[in-house]
Amino acid sequence: MNYSNIKYCDIANGTGVRTTLFVSGCRRHCKECFNPEAWPLAAGEPFTEEVQQKIIDSLAPDYVAGLTLLGGEPFEPENQRGLVDFVERVRAAYPDKQIWSYSGFTIEELLGREPVHPPYTISPVTEVTDRLLMCLDVLVDGAFEIEQKDITLRFRGSRNQRLLDVPKTLAAGEPVLWEDEPIFSSHEL
Repeated sequence: MNYSNIKYCDIANGTGVRTTLFVSGCRRHCKECFNPEAWPLAAGEPFTEEVQQKIIDSLAPDYVAGLTLLGGEPFEPENQRGLVDFVERVRAAYPDKQIWSYSGFTIEELLGREPVHPPYTISPVTEVTDRLLMCLDVLVDGAFEIEQKDITLRFRGSRNQRLLDVPKTLAAGEPVLWEDEPIFSSHEL
């Protein structure tokens, strides 16, 4: 697996300060995608053990809230296989830090409950999909759709995308929306 970028101290892709890993490879090619450089699976650099350890070390400070997986597409079959052991290591090392992932696939597609939507022709479900999902706290699912673009949305670019509480979704067997924490408490207003 390759990665196209890593952002340390990212505040745009999840709550708090995060380390964000942009994996390479996406077959979807959304119109007006913000990161088309990451579409080729071979883009960027190899996701080596040294790179993985640097990310794990970056999560150690108390002010870092967690890890976010972006792309490209983290749930391309090749990327799932390249990420699952790493994400399980992160979860074991930092059980109290949140792990977020963005995916153009819906949770229903990732669970094999719905057929994939074009342009995909193969299912994203692999032998490691469940393991990867079980490590996540929040999944931002659904492809970016330029026709539904909305810059007022927090943590997503188009209205069709959902922020899902993954543990609650897996327990309920149906999508459960993540409840965003207020930016300000009532006594700060």
